Amino acid sequence: MKLVGVSGTLAGNKTSQAVYDVLAAAELIDPSLKTELIDLRDYDLSFADGSPLAYFNDDTWPVADKILSADCLVFGTPIYQASISGVLKNLLDHLPEYAFKNKVTGIVATGLSEKHFLVTEYQLKPVLSYFKGLIPTGNVFVQNDCFSLESEEIIDNLVAKRLQNLADEILFLQHSINERMKR
Repeated sequence: MKLVGVSGTLAGNKTSQAVYDVLAAAELIDPSLKTELIDLRDYDLSFADGSPLAYFNDDTWPVADKILSADCLVFGTPIYQASISGVLKNLLDHLPEYAFKNKVTGIVATGLSEKHFLVTEYQLKPVLSYFKGLIPTGNVFVQNDCFSLESEEIIDNLVAKRLQNLADEILFLQHSINERMKR
């Protein structure tokens, strides 16, 4: 089984670190699990203009292919101006309607203010549902002050535990789906 994490930011390391922490926790739970972090800072994606994925010869198709071939996913986004990041929304705009059918799609968000913790509930969760993704209940919002100033690692033990719980829930749900589909 493969869990792919997507860090939907072009600036800073906090979102990537939070997504990475979910992947690392998942590997501890299931050592046979394969994981991959797609950090959108490392890719040059085309602007979604309604063209089929096959028309893009840059990084767009390879990134979409990694996402579509994953068994389950965790999406990370910083909260900018009370919204998910534009680069993540652009990536999602490239995907087909049933991209996440029978896949668990966890969510991690980072932000300056606790006032933004519901952004993923009202913006990202409906988009992932549109793609037929199953969204865990234990999604995590990480406020910026939960990170170390020097290393940008998570220093809040409660948040670290919540990220571990999200990894556990993603794997539990995906294993359950996979077992059900074998019948």
